[in-house]
Amino acid sequence: MPAFPQSTVLGYPRIGPHRELKRALESYWDGRSTRADLESAGAAIRERTWRGLAGLGLEGLPSNTFSLYDQVLDTAVLLGAVPERYLQAADPYFAMARGTDGLAPLRMTKWFDTNYHYIVPEVGPETAFKLDAAKPLGEVREARALGYETRPVVVGPVTFLLLSADPAAALARLDDVLACYEELLGALAAEGVAWVQLDEPALVADRTPAELAAVRVAYDRLGNAAARPGLFVASYFGHLGEALPVLAATPVEAVGVDLVRGGLDGLEALAGRTVVAGVVSGRDVWRTPPERAARALEAVRTFAGQVVVSTSCSLLHVPYDVAAEPELVPALRERLAFAEQKVAEVVALARAGTTAAHDRGAPHEPDAGHHARATGDEDHGAVGARSPYRVRAAAQAARLGLPPLPVTTIGSFPQTGELRAARAAVAAGTLGPEEYESRVRAEIERVVRLQERLGLDVLVHGEPERNDMVQYFAEHLDGFAVTRNGWVQSYGSRCTRPPILHGDVARPEPITVGWAAYARSLTDRPVKGMLTGPVTIVAWSFVRDDLPLREVVRQVADAVREEVRDLEAAGVPIIQVDEPALRELLPLRRTAQAGYLEWAVAAYRRATSGAGDGTQIHTHLCYSDAGQILAAIDGLDADVTTIESARSGAGILDAVGSFGRGLGPGVYDIHSPRVPDAAEVEDLLRRTLAVLPAERVWVNPDCGLKTRTYEQVEAALANVVAAAATLRAELSP
Repeated sequence: MPAFPQSTVLGYPRIGPHRELKRALESYWDGRSTRADLESAGAAIRERTWRGLAGLGLEGLPSNTFSLYDQVLDTAVLLGAVPERYLQAADPYFAMARGTDGLAPLRMTKWFDTNYHYIVPEVGPETAFKLDAAKPLGEVREARALGYETRPVVVGPVTFLLLSADPAAALARLDDVLACYEELLGALAAEGVAWVQLDEPALVADRTPAELAAVRVAYDRLGNAAARPGLFVASYFGHLGEALPVLAATPVEAVGVDLVRGGLDGLEALAGRTVVAGVVSGRDVWRTPPERAARALEAVRTFAGQVVVSTSCSLLHVPYDVAAEPELVPALRERLAFAEQKVAEVVALARAGTTAAHDRGAPHEPDAGHHARATGDEDHGAVGARSPYRVRAAAQAARLGLPPLPVTTIGSFPQTGELRAARAAVAAGTLGPEEYESRVRAEIERVVRLQERLGLDVLVHGEPERNDMVQYFAEHLDGFAVTRNGWVQSYGSRCTRPPILHGDVARPEPITVGWAAYARSLTDRPVKGMLTGPVTIVAWSFVRDDLPLREVVRQVADAVREEVRDLEAAGVPIIQVDEPALRELLPLRRTAQAGYLEWAVAAYRRATSGAGDGTQIHTHLCYSDAGQILAAIDGLDADVTTIESARSGAGILDAVGSFGRGLGPGVYDIHSPRVPDAAEVEDLLRRTLAVLPAERVWVNPDCGLKTRTYEQVEAALANVVAAAATLRAELSP
C-alpha cells in the first residue's frame, strides 16, 4: 500500500472565495440558470481548490469535500437513503434540503459544536440502501484530468447512522450500510485510488457500549474487505477517548487525531500506524505557534509508524484568505491565518520535519495585560437577580394587555436587495449616512405597517439596519474587528462573516435604542427590542485564546446588560435577547457539560438582570437540538422563550411539559421557501396546547425571516395569524 502523503488537510472551504457557489445556487433555485450551469460553477470551484492546494505545496489533496449543499446529505444520496416522498420531486436533492411547495424538507441541525448546519438523514427499517458512487468517483476522475491524484472523503458509516433522525433505528441497519461502503471501496480501488478518508467525528463524543461495538464491527469488516484503498479514519473536534482502543484494534491503516482540541493522551495505542496529526487548528483564525506544533509532532513520532501533518478538522469553518482583508490593522493581520495560510503552515511544518518552521514569523502572542485578567474565579452570575416569575408575569400582563396566544415574529424581516445595496454604498462612500438612515426608517415603517395589517400582537422593527445578528453588534463594540470577505458557510447558500474578537469588550454607546424607539413611535402595539445574547456573540465569532472563554462571555454580557437598561429607559416594553448558540457550545463530553451550562446560563442572567418586573424578557433558540438542554433553557429565566419546532416535526413538544414560563414552539419553518397553510399551523398549535397551558403559549415562526421574500412572509404570517385566531376563539368563554 502506498505511503500516505506527508502533508494534507481534512477539507477546504467550498463556497468559493467570492461566494460563487452561493450565487450559482440562488440563480438555479430562482430559475435563472440550469442545473448544468450550477454543476459548471461547482467544477470551477473544485478546480480552483485543487490548483491552489497543489500550488501551496500540499501533497495529499482531498476530493469529494465539495458539496452543493451539505456533506451529510451527499452521503445519504451516496447510500440511497432518500425517503420515498422525495423521489418524485423535480430535484430530490434540493427537495430534501429546502422542501417544495407541497413537501417539507428534512430536518436541519448543528454539526457537533460548530455553527455549520447539516441535513439530518432519515434511516429506518424501510430504507432501501443502494450505492450511487457517481459523485466521489466523478471528482476523482475530474481531478485526475487536471493532473492531480486525490483522496476521496466520505462521512463514515458510524457517524452517518448516529447523526440520523433515529440513531438507534439507524444503527440497526449497520450491516446494510456497510455493504454499500464495501462496494464503494471496491469501486474506488478499481479506479486506482490509493487512500480513502472516512470521517468519524461522532467518535469523540460519549458513546455507549453498543455504539463502540458498531465501530469495531464496521472497521473490522471494512478493513478486511477484499479490494479497497488504504483506510484513513479521521476524527476531530476532540479526543477519541474510549473509541481509541476500539479503532486501534481494527485493520485501519491511518487514523486522524485532533491535537488542538484532543491532546496526546493514550495515543500510544496507535503505535506503528500512520497518524494524521491535526496540529493546525481548523476552527479558529489564529496563526499556529510553530514550537507548540513541532513538540506535538515530535511526541507522535515516538510511537507512530508515519506522521502526517494536517489540520485538526476541515477548513470549512474558516474564511479563505487573510490577503483579502487589507483593511484590518496590520498588528491584527499578522496574527491571523485563514484557510490558505493554514495550508501553508501545514506544508511548512511537514517540510521542517522535527524543527518548527520559524521563518513563518512569530507565534501569536496575546495583547499585553490580558493574562492578568485570566483568573477564572470571578463572579459570572447575575448582577442583582430579577423578581420571581409570577411577580414579573403579573406586572407584564397589566402593562402589555396581550390576548391569549399572542402572535409575534423572531425579529428580522426580509433583507431586500435594495437594503444590501444601500449598506454597500455607505461602505463605498457613495451614499451618505443621512440618506441611508432615511431608507432604513422607511423600511422600518413598512415592516410595522405590514405587521399591523396582518394582525400580529407584538411587533418588531425588522432589523433592516443589520447585516447579521452578530456582526452588527461586533461593529459597535470595542474589542472586535470585522472582515470584508471573511465568509464562512453556515448551510447551503447561507454564509456569515464571523467577527474577530481580539481584545477587551466594551460598549461605547447605545447600539439599537434609536431604531427600537423609532419603531415604537409608529404604533400603539408592543414592540420588541432585539439583541443577541453574550454566548451567541462569542460562539459565532473567532475568539481570542488568551482568556478563559467564560471571562470573554462575561465581558460581552456586561455590554448587553447596558443595552438592555437603555432600551428599558427608552420605554421599550419587551426585549428579546437571543441565545441560539447556547446548545452549540455545549461540550461534546458529558463530564464538561454541567460546568459550561452553569456559567453560560449565569452570563445570560447577568445580561438581563437589569430589567424591571414590567419589562418582558424574551429569548430565542433554533436548530440545535435544544431539547437536550431544556433545563438550562428554563434556567435562563426569560419570561418567554421562542424555539425551533416546525422543521423538526414538533419533536421538542415531547419535552416541554414542565417548562415554567412563556413558550413559543415555532409553527413556520423559515429555512424553506414553502408557505405553510393555516391548517398546518393550526395542527402544530393544537399539539402545543396539548402539553402547555394556553396562557403560556406564544405563536411564532421557527426563526427570523431575513432569508425569505416578502411574498412568502406575508402569505405565511397571514396563515399563522388565522390559525391563532381560530384557536383563540375556541379558548374564549
